[in-house]
Amino acid sequence: MLAHAAVTTMLPVVDMARARAFYEHCLGLVPSGFRPDGKFIYQVGGSTLALFPKPEGTKAEHTAISFQVPDIGTSVAALKQSGVVFEDYDLPGFKTVDHVCVLGAEKAAWFKDPEGNYLCIHQDIG
Repeated sequence: MLAHAAVTTMLPVVDMARARAFYEHCLGLVPSGFRPDGKFIYQVGGSTLALFPKPEGTKAEHTAISFQVPDIGTSVAALKQSGVVFEDYDLPGFKTVDHVCVLGAEKAAWFKDPEGNYLCIHQDIG
């Protein structure tokens, strides 16, 4: 029933100006619209990302968004140049090297947005 429906990822933000600065200046997203209810809309690779104001805030303790990239090393370097700070892990079976972890058929790297949401970039390798 929903297999062909467009998907919008909704992320709550406490400080819209701070969030927009991160998504637009650090990640390079271009706003495609502003809604009367306060949402900022971005078109991202055929999907939609909506930042919406939520004064009490919430944050995902899991990966809220994962962006597929063609070359993770190049993407990590470019994002670092624009101010993104990557997470590093050294756990049994889960270790990052140069911010990147190999997980089966993909490589992935994580960072947080200013609201504390975990975001990811990933590259398919299989």
